[in-house]
Amino acid sequence: MVVPSLKLQDLIEEIRGAKTQAQEREVIQKECAHIRASFRDGDPVHRHRQLAKLLYVHMLGYPAHFGQMECLKLIASSRFTDKRVGYLGAMLLLDERHDAHLLITNSIKNDLSQGIQPVQGLALCTLSTMGSAEMCRDLAPEVEKLLLQPSPYVRKKAILTAVHMIRKVPELSSVFLPPCAQLLHERHHGILLGTITLITELCERSPAALRHFRKVVPQLVHILRTLVTMGYSTEHSISGVSDPFLQVQILRLLRILGRNHEESSETMNDLLAQVATNTDTSRNAGNAVLFETVLTIMDIRSAAGLRVLAVNILGRFLLNSDRNIRYVALTSLLRLVQSDHSAVQRHRPTVVECLRETDASLSRRALELSLALVNSSNVRAMMQELQAFLESCPPDLRADCASGILLAAERFAPTKRWHIDTILHVLTTAGTHVRDDAVANLTQLIGGAQELHAYSVRRLYNALAEDISQQPLVQVAAWCIGEYGDLLLAGNCEEIEPLQVDEEEVLALLEKVLQSHMSLPATRGYALTALMKLSTRLCGDNKAAILEKMPLVERDGPQADEEAKESKEAAQLSEAAPVPTEPQASQLLDLLDLLDGASGDVQHPPPLDPSPGGALIHLLDLPCVPPPPAPIPDLKVFEREGVQLNLSFIRPPENPALLLITVTATNFSEGDVTHFICQAAVPKSLQLQLQAPSGNTVPARGGLPITQLFRILNPNKAPLRLKLRLTYDHFHQSVQEIFEVNNLPVESWQ
Repeated sequence: MVVPSLKLQDLIEEIRGAKTQAQEREVIQKECAHIRASFRDGDPVHRHRQLAKLLYVHMLGYPAHFGQMECLKLIASSRFTDKRVGYLGAMLLLDERHDAHLLITNSIKNDLSQGIQPVQGLALCTLSTMGSAEMCRDLAPEVEKLLLQPSPYVRKKAILTAVHMIRKVPELSSVFLPPCAQLLHERHHGILLGTITLITELCERSPAALRHFRKVVPQLVHILRTLVTMGYSTEHSISGVSDPFLQVQILRLLRILGRNHEESSETMNDLLAQVATNTDTSRNAGNAVLFETVLTIMDIRSAAGLRVLAVNILGRFLLNSDRNIRYVALTSLLRLVQSDHSAVQRHRPTVVECLRETDASLSRRALELSLALVNSSNVRAMMQELQAFLESCPPDLRADCASGILLAAERFAPTKRWHIDTILHVLTTAGTHVRDDAVANLTQLIGGAQELHAYSVRRLYNALAEDISQQPLVQVAAWCIGEYGDLLLAGNCEEIEPLQVDEEEVLALLEKVLQSHMSLPATRGYALTALMKLSTRLCGDNKAAILEKMPLVERDGPQADEEAKESKEAAQLSEAAPVPTEPQASQLLDLLDLLDGASGDVQHPPPLDPSPGGALIHLLDLPCVPPPPAPIPDLKVFEREGVQLNLSFIRPPENPALLLITVTATNFSEGDVTHFICQAAVPKSLQLQLQAPSGNTVPARGGLPITQLFRILNPNKAPLRLKLRLTYDHFHQSVQEIFEVNNLPVESWQ
């Protein structure tokens, strides 16, 4: 005796009544077996009931692929009950990955031609949900005929189906272009809203459609003005705003039509001013309309006064209690800061207040906007605000804040001393959150400004004496003491209070750095290098004391940094050499300055005294210090619509197996680049470390670029291959590029 299968309602109750997942699976497996048996028997009466139960099982996440062919049979049935379940099953179980979806094309075509509105509605819903490109091409003429049918129900669904077809097959634009002008005269809310959406899709994908619909801008302006002044209908009003969904959709279409077109922009200027001043902002519906108005003003060629009005609206949004509205305002102002810098500057105090938001996303957006607002006139005030924020900001924002402050101080520093003071404050406050390039940038700045050598070494010595826990600060201070230790001992800096420092204090401080458990291997390398350099700059009695500090690197064992090992080897060679006399020490100092590329200045060695009385130092008797590597030229690897990606390369002399690649993304187009992500891949023989980028938005017109550091370690000296993937949004389109950089200028990397 065959046990009858459960009804849908009974199946739902039994599944919900299962106490464990095993009981639920048992019920479903048992019922699926009954459903399969019913399908094999070919029961035409209860087929739609069995498929309805199978669809419920599919919604719970269990496999239901064996019901695909039953959907086709039900769609081909003449009964509406069967068609309804069959089309629902097709929308849930069929997609473009299965060829079976093409088998329902003829059934949909027949149903669209029958003239029965409920059946036409089912066919149109299915086609707009899972219609593939092939189906859209075959059924486009039938959908075009239904766009002008008398029934509003069918026309509305036909318009939505046409939107899906345009997204799937943009070349079908010419098919749906003629009926749109007639549909704009409709008074039915659903038809008018769908028509505006269809025209928007056509304009975004077809330049011919964009030129065609610019002629209807006055008609769109009239429709929107009627909505603002008279309202559409009370049933479509939300919180006192007349049909905000239709208003927003019209504003988006006007934004597309007015972009880079003077005549269309001038036609809609007065309307946009009217919407911006008459919209109620007490509810979110009004804020949504107002925000779309601001976006439209920003994108079209609007008047200067209208753009100032848009910026002021965003400034009012910053005072809103809703965090989402404040976030939207900060994001929009960040887009405007390049084109309307003076207008955005008026809201700088409010933007700075947003830095103290507890929401991390708001603080990050406020930080990006604050950094973009820095210029030569407000750099001191803004740096004070940003440094105060740096001291209390969350750890995940500290690196971005520190990097932004350093970059802004470098671009707009009123004096180099002020720049150094700012960087020292950042190094002291941010600590380990400072990016690696900050150390190199500061050493390059100090080395290139001879008038700052005495000032820098005194300031860094004082900072190091107070705190040796901040590793970037310790590294810069150790480098500076090693380079300009003689200026520190001379004490002839006029900018700060006199400070008498003797040689023993300097050596004791470097020894403290070497012995500290907080010192990284790279930091110990800087300290050892400083001691080695001081051995040529200090008196002869202290050379023995310096050489006593060298065995401290032994405690690091095999984990010692390459720089520390090289410093130790150089120190051992120096220990084996005799103590130079005064003329020898002077010549040795000049020659070491030549061989040391850290200062960035290329100098010629002084002529050595060849006379018998002069002590000529042969190059082979010097410590084996390798010459600085030749600079690696920069490389442009990507350019599209004004967006450029450049790579710069640094191979640290202390670690030949390491390559630092700085990726710089710039944007010279008229539109901002948002959601910018750069990912990289190298062969398995190489070790790649990607540091966080400085941001994800590249402002237009050559604004503040995005930088990101790649650290590539090549211990096996393998050939370098680099593959990049870029993803970003530009001009309201998502861009993804994957390419391999083949012409790298470091092919002979050793």
